[in-house]
Amino acid sequence: MNIDPRHLKQPFFAEFVAVDPIPIARHVFVIGEIGINHNGSPELAKKLIDMAKSAGCDAVKFQKRTIDIVYPKEVLDQPRESPWGTTQRAQKEGLELGEADYDEIDAYCRAIGIDWFASAWDVPSQNFLRKYNHSYNKIASAMATHLDFLGTVAEEGKLTFMSTGMCTHQDIAAALAVFKRHRCPVVLMHTVSTYPSPESDLNLLCIHDLRKRYGLPVGYSGHEPSVSPSIMACMLGAVAIERHITLDRAMYGSDQAASLERPGLETMIEQIRKIPLTLGDGVKRITEGEHAVAKKLRYWLPPN
Repeated sequence: MNIDPRHLKQPFFAEFVAVDPIPIARHVFVIGEIGINHNGSPELAKKLIDMAKSAGCDAVKFQKRTIDIVYPKEVLDQPRESPWGTTQRAQKEGLELGEADYDEIDAYCRAIGIDWFASAWDVPSQNFLRKYNHSYNKIASAMATHLDFLGTVAEEGKLTFMSTGMCTHQDIAAALAVFKRHRCPVVLMHTVSTYPSPESDLNLLCIHDLRKRYGLPVGYSGHEPSVSPSIMACMLGAVAIERHITLDRAMYGSDQAASLERPGLETMIEQIRKIPLTLGDGVKRITEGEHAVAKKLRYWLPPN
């Protein structure tokens, strides 16, 4: 299944550094995953958007759920202490943004010039998100085996990032069959669905295997608290990097500890953007600076 770069505002996998056998993307698409780290506050969400924009992210992403669909009543009725109350329901509802909040976020992202989109966890949430006319869709690893839901997303025909955590190759193939049926472009995202993920579990060579096996561009969605695996993923040909971001890893929330704070995000993006510059084009040549050094060091040669 080939991807038409015209589906993208930025054809981030349309041009590669010629490194055989691994194609290195000239521009890696970096997604700042806000997810639920806004803790239900549009003001906190905007601070995270600002952080992502200033660090150089190409887009930010949220998560959208219909609580009564995603969680059974017996779970929602269970006790849980949180800033919003004493039940699981209160906690889950406290973490959700409403339509007015998303309207505010949409206007804010448009004003500062950064794309935003969201991973829906149920069909009504996906239908809700359509009003914002996003450029991209995202399939969370947990949703990658929900074939009816995948059909709802795929019928939109938008470039879709699909995380592959908790998935077998049989699961991935079944999901891709849905997208192929709808002629919907996909970027697979290698993912390990633990929060945070031990670096010994990351298995980044799967990026190469997924690209070879499915003939699709592959990115990396990381949940480790460190920066270097994302840079390694780019060196293995990842065309997109998705990382959870937070203002403070000590804040309330299950995803905060698996997120990057501002210094880590800035360092990661700075290093990623250096990759194509330092790789060059692979053609051996003597630089102007080397010519000057050669005149000094090669004493046995007559001066020009």
